[in-house]
Amino acid sequence: MDGELSWQEKRREASAAHAAALEQRKAAETAQARALLADFVQELKTRGVAPEPLRATVAGSGTSYRTNITGWYLRRNRSLGVDPDGNFYILATPTSVKSRLAGVRLVPSDPPLTVGLGARDGESMPLRQLLAMRLEDSDNPT
Repeated sequence: MDGELSWQEKRREASAAHAAALEQRKAAETAQARALLADFVQELKTRGVAPEPLRATVAGSGTSYRTNITGWYLRRNRSLGVDPDGNFYILATPTSVKSRLAGVRLVPSDPPLTVGLGARDGESMPLRQLLAMRLEDSDNPT
């Protein structure tokens, strides 16, 4: 019985160490992504690209609602945004009559270093690349 408890305790410790390492890596990646977004926002401001009111889209319907956020869209499909303080937003919301009338209150999310991870092929890309593409778009408005 003592051997079994010892093994269980070792597994528990290993699991806790693994979880702590994963959390530490995630925090480091989030800090790196926040720094990229801060640089991006600063560059947009330097270029004189004004922030605009951001809208949240209902998946699959094309309907969008007002939000409490002003900033810049990061993707052409307007699914991600950043505010002037560098906060990252996922601009998706469920259908709601209340949201249609009053708008949607969004809260910032931790930004990922790879956007769209786990999405369909071709939909994920490094955040650095996405921001570079967005800056390029700001040089060539359509």
